[in-house]
Amino acid sequence: MHKILLFGAQGQLGWELRRALMPLGSVTALDIPHLDIRDQAALSQAVLACRPNVIVNATAYTAVDQAESEPEIAMAINGQAPRHLAELALKMGAALIHFSTDYVFDGTKGSPYVEDDPPNPLSVYAASKLAGEQAISQVGGAYLIVRTSWLYSLRRDSFVVKVLRWSRQQEVLRVVADQISNPTWARALAEAIAQVLAMGGHEVVDWLRERRGVYHLAGDGYASRLEWAQAILRLDPRAEEQRVRELQPALTSEFPTPAVRPLFSALDCTCFTNTFGLRLPAWEEALQLAMQEDCYNPLALK
Repeated sequence: MHKILLFGAQGQLGWELRRALMPLGSVTALDIPHLDIRDQAALSQAVLACRPNVIVNATAYTAVDQAESEPEIAMAINGQAPRHLAELALKMGAALIHFSTDYVFDGTKGSPYVEDDPPNPLSVYAASKLAGEQAISQVGGAYLIVRTSWLYSLRRDSFVVKVLRWSRQQEVLRVVADQISNPTWARALAEAIAQVLAMGGHEVVDWLRERRGVYHLAGDGYASRLEWAQAILRLDPRAEEQRVRELQPALTSEFPTPAVRPLFSALDCTCFTNTFGLRLPAWEEALQLAMQEDCYNPLALK
């Protein structure tokens, strides 16, 4: 049985991880306001008190545009805290699982990115996430850095929830058609991570050390934001509530934002499949499952 310490338990991925990891052993789940991951003393105390054999970090500063005006906070959460967690994991003889993003790439490759492609972050957020990756790799030990993309849950204010909400408020929706990546259901990602830890068994730390590195893990296949929105509306189990009559394609350049986003940042997840024998469901199948879950909260659409 594993002894797991989970950071970021209240986020969309953290909530699903807590649920998925519980059958594997004891799970200590922490988040704000009980712990600020920027507080190194508090982090050390939490790890020493729990003495885990697996640390899972689902904490992240994800306000992509806001990070442009708060670079120090973004770097503290996404860059510096992962280094400290990696050092603590190494000291305690524990494994560390950390999550990163497709945004570490600049989106100019024109085909899905593999792990060895050179990163080139376009924003403060992306740079801070890359810094976290590099810090963990430098510390070493038993670690998995899992890059994912376009993560969503119907429990939090994700792109899926926003499209459902907009569809009830507007008759015409304009959605960008030139941003392309892999929509990823948080539950599917969490369950895959739980399966990986289960495979490691009692020797999970050594097992992961042998397989350590950066892996891509996202919904199978990719789509544009517009195609994703079309699928969301088509699979909406309460489509009769929609007011929307038309979805119109738009360009990213029509919606200026403080942070620059990569246009084609789809991830190739072959390496993860070859290493662990797992892959996430096709993104549209996962979306259909997510829509059918009890977590479809009508209050989120108000």
